[in-house]
Amino acid sequence: MSAVVSSRVAVPREKHVHGISEICRARQLVGTLGGRFSLELGIDVDQGAQEIERWALAATLFGNRISTSAALQTYRVLVQAGVRTIADAGGCNRGDLVALLDAGGYARYDERTASRLLALAAAIAERYGGRLAVIGEELGDAEELRAALAALPGWGPVTVRAFLRELRGVWRGADIVLDQRAGVAAHHLQLPPELDSLSSLAAAAHLDLRDLEAGLVRLGLSHDLARCPGGEECPLATLDRDQVVRL
Repeated sequence: MSAVVSSRVAVPREKHVHGISEICRARQLVGTLGGRFSLELGIDVDQGAQEIERWALAATLFGNRISTSAALQTYRVLVQAGVRTIADAGGCNRGDLVALLDAGGYARYDERTASRLLALAAAIAERYGGRLAVIGEELGDAEELRAALAALPGWGPVTVRAFLRELRGVWRGADIVLDQRAGVAAHHLQLPPELDSLSSLAAAAHLDLRDLEAGLVRLGLSHDLARCPGGEECPLATLDRDQVVRL
């Protein structure tokens, strides 16, 4: 029997070439504004399910229309009180949660968020035995994963996107498109706004793609892109981190 020869020819992927100026802007951006929000909170999702549970609570706080600094501070207040995960929040009474959220600067959304956290904890306990990380462990399909997360009480597209963005390479299904704000900020800095080429740039700059994407999101949140010439003329491409007002 003669061997069957496939006519399919492997086509090599286009290799992205990045200039030193582009690489420097990427590194300066992350060095100035910071990278992953999870790492800023002392959470390392690469270290396993318990860290992912912690990040899920933090991501829940980012889902409201509140400043990044208030969400970060509120998470720190919760941790100091022993509330490190959504399951921990479920073990609190509503009044205590409201007080903690208030103390963190979440005053505008304290009542609503306390109710949301309790409902979220109850849903995760009922559907997943109290472990949100089960969702990512069981679902490798990106669409199914996003649908399961979006079905959680209070978890809309903003929360799902923020949560999964920092789980690239950790969960099989965390293969999401580039955050739109990151794409706009990348275009502003004259960096590639496509995920593949941005990933290549991160590698050339010795950065984690998640840090570069988060840095671009931070730029979009903290900088008036419309009033800035962008590219090498953007002041945030050259400032030291200590010179930047915290988000």
